[in-house]
Formats: sequence, C-alpha cells, structure tokens
Amino acid sequence: MKKLILAACLLLPLLAHADLLDDITAGKFKAQPLEETTPMSDGERYAALVNGNVYAYSYKTGAVTDTLFDINRTGKLKIDAVDGFVLSPSDRYLLVYNHSKQIFRHSFTADYYLYDRKRGELKVLSDTMPVREPVFSPNGEYIAFVRENNLYIHKVVYGTEVAVTKDGVADKIFCGATDWLYEEEFATTALYQFSPDSKQLAFVRLDEREVPSFSWVEYLSEEGEGLHYPAVRELHYPKAGDNNAVASVCVYDTYYKSIKTIQLPEQRDSYIPRIRWTNATPDVPTGEVVVLRMNRNQNKMEVFLGNPKSTLSRRLYAEESKKYFVDYSCFDEWQWLSDNSILVVSEEDGYRHVYKYSAQGMRQSLLTKGNFDVTALYGYDEAAGMLYYQAADKNPMTRYVYQLNVKKGTVKALTPEEGVHNAVFSANLAYFTDAFQSVRTPNRYTLCNREGKKLRELKNNNAVAERAKAAGLPVKEFFSFVTPRGDTLNGWMLRPNDFSEGRQYPVLMMQYSGPASQQVLNRWRIDWEEYLAAQEGFICVCVDGRGTDARGRAFRGATYSKLGLLEAEDQVAAALWLGEQPYVDKSRIAIWGWSYGGFQTLMSMSICSMEQGLTAGASFGNNAGNSPFRCGIAVAPVTDWRLYDSAYTERYMQRPELNPKGYENSALPQLARHLQGRALIVHGLADDNVHAQNAFLYVEALVREGKQFEMQIYPDDNHFLRRRSNYNHLYHRMLVFLRAQMVK
Repeated sequence: MKKLILAACLLLPLLAHADLLDDITAGKFKAQPLEETTPMSDGERYAALVNGNVYAYSYKTGAVTDTLFDINRTGKLKIDAVDGFVLSPSDRYLLVYNHSKQIFRHSFTADYYLYDRKRGELKVLSDTMPVREPVFSPNGEYIAFVRENNLYIHKVVYGTEVAVTKDGVADKIFCGATDWLYEEEFATTALYQFSPDSKQLAFVRLDEREVPSFSWVEYLSEEGEGLHYPAVRELHYPKAGDNNAVASVCVYDTYYKSIKTIQLPEQRDSYIPRIRWTNATPDVPTGEVVVLRMNRNQNKMEVFLGNPKSTLSRRLYAEESKKYFVDYSCFDEWQWLSDNSILVVSEEDGYRHVYKYSAQGMRQSLLTKGNFDVTALYGYDEAAGMLYYQAADKNPMTRYVYQLNVKKGTVKALTPEEGVHNAVFSANLAYFTDAFQSVRTPNRYTLCNREGKKLRELKNNNAVAERAKAAGLPVKEFFSFVTPRGDTLNGWMLRPNDFSEGRQYPVLMMQYSGPASQQVLNRWRIDWEEYLAAQEGFICVCVDGRGTDARGRAFRGATYSKLGLLEAEDQVAAALWLGEQPYVDKSRIAIWGWSYGGFQTLMSMSICSMEQGLTAGASFGNNAGNSPFRCGIAVAPVTDWRLYDSAYTERYMQRPELNPKGYENSALPQLARHLQGRALIVHGLADDNVHAQNAFLYVEALVREGKQFEMQIYPDDNHFLRRRSNYNHLYHRMLVFLRAQMVK
C-alpha cells in the first residue's frame, strides 16, 4: 500500500504538468472577445448581439435604448438561433443569419432572414438558401448577395429577387464572390458594392478556368459510415508562375438590368483585389467606380476611376518600386472625403503615412510625420479638422491611438497605457471602443469619447489573468540585441519561475519570420512556450528579424526576392547571442515554427553549412559551418516556393522566371545536405494552403542525403490541425520530441 501511495504521489506533478499543457491547447488562457457590435448610423448608438437578440446601446450612457431584434418576437416565421447580424444603413432593417457553413478560411454560407423593425416581420432573404455575403444598398431598398457563384439582388419593399448574373459556375466563374487565392492572399471574401445612389452595382468577375487544380486524398470515413475508398478532393490553386484567374470589373444597372464592363488599360495578368465608389458629384451622380489593380509581381499599384455609363476609366494614382513589393493593404486605409479629395496611406517616404490628395489625384500635403508606421486610419472629422489613427511610433512592439489636429499640427495620444490598442469608432467619430491588451493584461474593452476620456468598461478578461497567475505562468520580458552585421533586433523572453543567473537552461526559440509579420508585440498571447518555461525549465525566446513589420519600408522589404536567407541569418545570430549569455546552455538551443515559421526553422538549421556567398554576406565568425541549433520542429512548412500559391509568393519573390536564383537558393530540398541537428517535420495531409507535397519532397531529399529525421502526419486535417483531437496531440508530440532531444 505504501508503495502505491508513493507511486501516486510521484505521478501527481506529471499529471499537473499535462493538465496545464492541455488547458493551454484548449484555450483556457485565451482572452474572450467583445460580443459582436456594430456602430449605428446616428453616431450615438451601437448594436450588439446578446443571447440571440440584438440591442441598441447608447454610447454616452451605456443604457439599452431599443430592442432591434427579439428572437422570440418575429411574427409567423420562427428561427432557433442567430449567429450574427447585418444592419441596414437606416437601421430599419436587419439581416440575421444562422446555420453558418465555412467555405474557405473566412468565407461562409448561411441562412439569412430579413427583419423589418417597423412591421415586426421576419422573412427569408431568399427562397433558395444558403447564400453568402449580403450587402445593403445605401438607400436600404436592395440587398445584393451571392448564391452558387452568381449575384442576386433582393428588392426589400417587394420581396422579389433578380438574378444579376447567370454565368457563374462553381470552381470556374466567380461573380462577386472570391476564389481561394483572393480570400487567402488578399483578405477579401466579396468584391461587390452599390453606388452612392443605389442604382448601380459594381462587382469583380473572376474567371479561373485556366487555373491549375491541386488534389489531395482524404482517408478517414465519416463517423458511422464504415470503411470506404479514400476520396479525392480538388481545388483551383495557382502555384508560383501558373495561370491566375482573369479579373474584370463589371457594373449592373438596376433599372435597365444591363451589365457593362469597365475598360481598363490592357494588362491581362493582374489582380483586382478591391473596388469601391467615389462620392456622387453633379457630373457623375452615381459616383465613379474605384478600381485597385496590382500587377502580377505586385511591385506596382494603380488606382483607376471608371465611369459606370461610358465604361471609360482614367488612372488616378500609381505607385511602383524596383526594390520592394507595394503593399496593397495600404489601400484599405484610404478615405474619400465629401469633395472626393482623398486621404491616402502609402510608404513613399519610407514609412507608412497619411497624405492628402486632391480629387484629381494630385498630392497636396503630408499629414503624419516621423520615422514610424501609421498602422490604421480610423477617420477624419472634416468640420473639426481632426484625424484619428493608430501608430507604432513609440516602439514597434506597441500600438497607440492618436488624434491629430490637422490645422494646428498638434498630436494627442488617446490611449496612453503601454501595450496594443485597437479602436472602433462611432459613425460620427464622437466615441470609440478601445480594445487594449499587453503581456500582463488580457483583452480589455473600454468605451471612450473622442478626447480619449474613458466613459466605462465594456468587458474585461480579469478572470483569465487570474487563471494565468494561479497557474504560475511567467510573463514575457522584452529585449534587444545587435547582430554581427549591425542590425538591432527586438525579442521577448520567458524565463522559468525559479530562474537563477547561476544556472544554465535549455532554450526554445519560436518565430514566424514571414514578410510584414510580427510576433514580438506587447500583447496577450499564451501558448505552449509559457508551459515550457513554467513546468519544463526552458527559456523561451522569440526574435523578429529583417522582413518583419512596423519598422519602416526598408526593414520590412529587406527580404524581397530572397525569402529565407536573411531571416535565417537573423535567427542564427539570435541563437549565437543567446549562447553567450551565462544563463544559457548553448549546447541545448532548439527552434520551432509553423507555416512560414516551419520553413524558417529548417532554413535556420541549414544555413550555417551552406557554401560561401549563398547567404549574402552572413557573418557567423567561429561558428561558420556549425549550427547553433540542436534540434528543430517544422509544422506545415513551405519547403520550395515554387510549390506555394502565386499571389503570396510572387509578391515577395517575383515570378520564378524573373528570379530563378532566388527560388533556387531558398529551396529546402536542394539544401537537404546542409541540415544540422535533429528535425521533427509535421504536416496535415489535407492542407489546402501549404500542401503536404512540400514535406514529402523535402523528406525524399533528406532520405537521399542519408539524413535522419522524425515525422508526424495527421490524416484529413488542414493547415491549422484543429480537427478531432489533433491540436492537443501535436503539442504533446512536440513535447516528447523536445524532452528526448534537449533534456540531459
């Protein structure tokens, strides 16, 4: 009996450790978001979904001013749940939806219902459901939506439906909706919008009939189905250099029921990732269609204005670079003012800043100034001359919200607390919700007025913070160091709770390293690194190398046309710097990452033994030829950029025929002989983003070179490995690997 009690006591710490890792993978330390909210048109209220009902709240008092939708009072038609809602511009109508079904990463179909607040009636949006992406016209009389790749318009007053397009075909022609590539790499799920007078509907048509398809096999049977033959799944997926979908901009006239195509200067091989409308003018009462076009290599951005009647277009703006990619996402911050002058966000002076342009596209003034990036433009109060924006001005690890008096040139910080602040402003810019987080504070939501005065707290995650404290999770500390070539890099570090300068600890470095990404931020994010520091005695470190965000265009674009090399140099430099610290056991340094981070893990484990000159002047001193990494874990890694999708890859690498050396130097299968240290390679076999082909080609090269490695596969799972119990299993698998390789 005593032996049994002793054995049980010895197991308790192990069980506790496992429970903590399980709690982390289950999201028990993840901050909960604020309920879905939408600013209302009057600027004084916002709408929120609470327990299936939609309420209107006063910004000033926080009191409920109206029940916009009551799930128990919907007239004859009853529904059982509400996943979300969409308000009409006048706030009279709501669209509520349920039974959501995911398509790709962000897109989904759902059953949508139109609720008339005045009549208290709920009706189906369409007799044939599900549909996707409904959009109200500015006057609230029409609702455009997509069903099976075709656009439709629902007439609100009459309850009738009109087919805008009829040529949409699944996996071939997309009318208004976007394909996998546009959704994944341009962060958009719908490309259609009504004109200011609601009489025209502009949309992008994507023809992907010439786009190659990629297929994969699903092996597992559905529950209860029994054994069956594996199923083959297929997706149009253009790899680097392949044919893309052909994009065109069309305009549908709601009166004549006709479609016209906007005439753009000939450039067949291009992207149209955004469209919108200018404000109406006496000359063009419908407004003009604003078309953003990127060339294939995405180092040139053009903005055109298209006349919806004549279909003629003129170029309003152009930006081109020979040294860097041009960031299309800057266009998302552009704002057209009442006179059609434009607030333009661009990087033309080396940092992201806000410029004032005339309606004719002439640059007039620079509004924000300094060696920092403006990371969001929230709005401009024309009457008061106040500009509201977010910036990473104090250091790259933080984000603050600012008010700029354009006339006086004075700047006021509205969110002084150190960390990351994201704002959602009311329609009249009188109020904003501040979503704040830091390494010590999980997401906290506070309502403020336009001067930054806190009116009340909407939600906090204090319980999550207490849970983390009770679990003994360490807190990230920020640091910086200078690489041998003179670059200052920023990082964070997690130390064991019983840390002592007199001991030496194993180190696990995590990173993502992708272009314009950022992992070193003063934000709340608990992952297995906290577990490893708290329970396994690891020091965990993350360093953002060259190519990452919020440090200006030159730093962000440093890796252009040579992905993998500079980032790996910086991770090696970080490992060597760590190895010089007295509290680090330099013989036990590991590295890991997911997706681009997986690619970087394998590159970092290979770069030290590459031939002279391949790394563009890397300086490893006495460590040349010797990797500082004992082992590494690569989850879902890209291993050859010729295998990845066209839009992402060519944005940073150009097309393969224009940059063959860059592709060759970053191809891991060709560098397999240089791998040093033990590698664990992980991939989901149904990954539609980074195909498992990447892992298999690299594995074949390792076998050919006689390199031993470990591998973990997950059948029928995608890039995120969240299906069934895979995610939890993955972290336990990685823990087993680390213990075997790193524990003395």
